Amino acid sequence: MKLKLSYVMLAGALALSANSFAADGGVSPKPKHKPAVPKKFIDPANMDLSVKPGDDFFDYANGNWIKQNAIPAKETRWGSFNILRQENTDKLLGLLNEVSKTSATQPKGSLRQRVGDLYASGMDSLAIEKRGYEPIKPDLQRIDQINSLDAVIGEMTYQRVNGEASPLFRFGVGQDEKNVNKYVVGFNQGGTSLPDRDYYLKADARTKGIQDAYKKYIVALFTLTGTSSEEAAKNAEVIFGLETTLAKAQLSRVAMRDPNVTYNKFSVDGFSKITPHLNWNTLLPQLKANGQDTVLVGQPGFFKAADSLLAVTPVDSWKVYLKWNILKGASSSLSSPFVNATFDFSKVLSGQKVQTPRNERMSGLVDGSIGELLGQLFVEKYFTPAAKQYMINLVNNLKGTLGDRIKRLEWMSPETKDRALKKLAAFTVKIGYPDKWEAYEGLVIDRNDYAANLKALSIWRYNFNLSRLGKPVDKTRWGMTPPTVNAYYNPTNNEIVFPAGILQFPFFDFKADDAINYGGIGAVIGHEMTHGFDDQGRQYDADGTLRDWWTKTDADKFKVRANQVVEQYNAFTVIDTLHVNGKLTLGENLADLGGLNIAYEAYKKTKQGQENKKIDGFTADQRFFLSWAQVWRSRQRPESAAQRILTDPHSPEQFRTNAPLTNIDAWYKAFNVQAGDKMYKKPEDRIKVW
Repeated sequence: MKLKLSYVMLAGALALSANSFAADGGVSPKPKHKPAVPKKFIDPANMDLSVKPGDDFFDYANGNWIKQNAIPAKETRWGSFNILRQENTDKLLGLLNEVSKTSATQPKGSLRQRVGDLYASGMDSLAIEKRGYEPIKPDLQRIDQINSLDAVIGEMTYQRVNGEASPLFRFGVGQDEKNVNKYVVGFNQGGTSLPDRDYYLKADARTKGIQDAYKKYIVALFTLTGTSSEEAAKNAEVIFGLETTLAKAQLSRVAMRDPNVTYNKFSVDGFSKITPHLNWNTLLPQLKANGQDTVLVGQPGFFKAADSLLAVTPVDSWKVYLKWNILKGASSSLSSPFVNATFDFSKVLSGQKVQTPRNERMSGLVDGSIGELLGQLFVEKYFTPAAKQYMINLVNNLKGTLGDRIKRLEWMSPETKDRALKKLAAFTVKIGYPDKWEAYEGLVIDRNDYAANLKALSIWRYNFNLSRLGKPVDKTRWGMTPPTVNAYYNPTNNEIVFPAGILQFPFFDFKADDAINYGGIGAVIGHEMTHGFDDQGRQYDADGTLRDWWTKTDADKFKVRANQVVEQYNAFTVIDTLHVNGKLTLGENLADLGGLNIAYEAYKKTKQGQENKKIDGFTADQRFFLSWAQVWRSRQRPESAAQRILTDPHSPEQFRTNAPLTNIDAWYKAFNVQAGDKMYKKPEDRIKVW
């Protein structure tokens, strides 16, 4: 079941996605906590003052920093987000190294025992090397015994329930978007390994190189398990052929941006009729989804095609495919030949030069697996109640500002405005960390068995997800862990969420002036609020239900403005002939534009914003926009940039910086941008949405 979260930056590959304003209209007192800060929040040494701000503001604000900072070999990009992530990783490593020293003596099942022993098991490289691919040998041998289509389908079910793989399609439990207080079983397209369907379907030189590298990767993993090179090469063709057929049946990322397109409710009998070789009345209980009468299917056409593929493909080919699902899922956790083969392929996709160090990989694994245990240690040491309250005050200021802006919209009718304001008032705000921590009840971690731990984690996650059926929807849960440098909006809960990990410089600092905090974390908050009203979020009402609350006239007016944003971003070229996909990135682009407008207006309510005095040679307004730009300071490898164009709903950082500014009158005034400057747009051409 896909979790519909709209992020500030990119989740996984990149993420997005404060001075508080007191109730009496003044800036609230700053907490006593004083973390380390840079000498200057806006440092001219990082800027390229030879560039006119009206020609390329990203370069003007960040040019020297970009010239002087190479991308580390273990990274695919380097910038503000990555630096802060590295700082948080270093903090986590300090905690993990400390707790793992004594975790073996802690009570079994305790927080420190499980956190420390999971990390220690992953750091025991000698034991991992000694075992080779022994952890998955029984799985490969089991697949060898398959002799029928029914056994193929049974193996697909077994792999899911036992935390091994998710072949052919995606399956899980999540909120019913049209009945948000109920959990429902959901099915979505899947079955492929490359990052996007276009990697199978395009024929240009770049794509062909990735396809060849992928087949080489398949051959490498099979030969490491004793398969001959000739047979491994045949396996690669079988796998690529099956996955290409599945890719052809998948909807594009742009098509799936419409939540009504991916909301298709079927009775269990009705779903079985479109997949005659998959009897869901039988399979759902095997998947531990008992007693279900209806299911949601994201892409019915995909499941029809997948079912047909099941019928016409030889069982031996499916056995190869099923083995591949085991191999690719386990490869990064086996001995070094498997890990190295996996990294060799990932280099082609991302351009990363050297592997991330094992300790950092294990830190990420612990955070991603039992993050609300590790997160408690992180929050205890690095996040204060004062910081949380500070953020709450700032969020309230921005909520009020967005409400004022909605009331002033000239293109929206009073009827739709009233509903928009009700939705805004209903926002749930989560800051720092959960009020109720996940205990991972029943999860057993063994300090001496890394492979067993990974399997136990996968099985726990699967069982926990399925156990929600029939229970009330738990809206206290978080979709990110506390150390995460990101933020998100979840439309079905109508909530905005800001983990502790992002509440640091360059986004936020207690010592910073208002301009820095509003241009940083303020714009992040505004970004997430705007997601509630972007092209996807606007289709959900105040309680999170997927339900149209717009008049047709207002919806049409919104679409005209949204299409202007699409066209603006479509014109941006990234590499060679690769352009930003304005439709794929529309939600994030709308959120950037709205977020920056909201943050600026809220900032102008502060004393500093009203005085606009200079600090370090820059006016307060200039510092606000420079703070925005330095948040997006980044360099990126071309391989990673090309992949992001296909897969990432966020625009590249240069355009995230520059494009919203061209539509904001205050930026023109702050930097005296005039006709003839490259970024100049006539006032009547500047896009106004939220």
